[in-house]
Amino acid sequence: MVVKRNVSLKKYNTFGVDTFTDNFVELSDVNQFTQLFSILAGGKGPILVLGGGSNILFTHNRIRGYVVKNNLRGISVIKESDDYVLVKAMAGEDWSDFVYYCVSNNWGGIENLTMIPGNVGTSPMQNIGAYGVELKDSFICLEAWEISTGKTHTFFYDDCAFGYRDSYFKQEGKGRFIIVSVTFKLTSKNHFINTSYGTVNEELTLKRISKVGISEVMDAINSIRLRKLPDPAKIGNAGSFFKNPVLKTEDYQILFKQWPELPVYPISVGIIKTAAGWLIERAGWKGFRDGDVGVHKNQALVIVNYGNATGAQLLALAKKIQDSVFQKFGILLEPEVNLI
Repeated sequence: MVVKRNVSLKKYNTFGVDTFTDNFVELSDVNQFTQLFSILAGGKGPILVLGGGSNILFTHNRIRGYVVKNNLRGISVIKESDDYVLVKAMAGEDWSDFVYYCVSNNWGGIENLTMIPGNVGTSPMQNIGAYGVELKDSFICLEAWEISTGKTHTFFYDDCAFGYRDSYFKQEGKGRFIIVSVTFKLTSKNHFINTSYGTVNEELTLKRISKVGISEVMDAINSIRLRKLPDPAKIGNAGSFFKNPVLKTEDYQILFKQWPELPVYPISVGIIKTAAGWLIERAGWKGFRDGDVGVHKNQALVIVNYGNATGAQLLALAKKIQDSVFQKFGILLEPEVNLI
């Protein structure tokens, strides 16, 4: 294992922000954990574990301490029955590639999560979700290496404290672990086809698909996302910058009187979710651009770097959007992107 000094992280984050780190280590084999523990022992500064770099915004010019790039790879079947399969994926596997691999093997449950950027290891941290499905719906357990002790722990569903785009690893466990692998329970037949989001049904109708399976759902969502979201390889972005706000029903009813077209997605009794992108667009930010920072023309939820924007400039725009939406609707948007 080689420790590289003064490394640019520009190619390691989808925003394309040119931040440098004092020390950079790539982890590609579980056998390297012993060596990594020796390197990090003695408190040699902060540790940042980097997965796909797709849900992160570097707000400073330099990251002190160590950045550890998680490149652990491999997919294996732990158990298989007539109805389901337990699939274990190493943390460094690309998430979209993993979804495609599962669907191509007729394993259902995560097809709605197609084209979410990032790696498998970051998926439970964020409890990623899209089009009516969340990661926790298929989650069984994960293995995580504790940085301070060098020991590996197994976390089951109840240990992870999953919430809306939240988990134990974004709260009490933040910065304490490197996720090694994640195990999922997926259907092998009798798949539950989730087309609860209207746009998915509209896309299937547009494609004139009468018999809908998990492959058709994945393809439909791929098409939707390709139209709505910019390619990070062409325009720097981290996907949805803000979480969709969760409101009490009584608060929503007050807003509804003034904004009857406000989108609503019931979550549970007395709790609803509305669309952050709708709020941002109505506040006048969709398509905004100032130099190299802006808001995407097709999706107001996506803040973009058109070239050489700094993290500080992108964060400043995000704060302006927050202030604007709060003034107009009384809702404080919460970042989904991790601010470093």
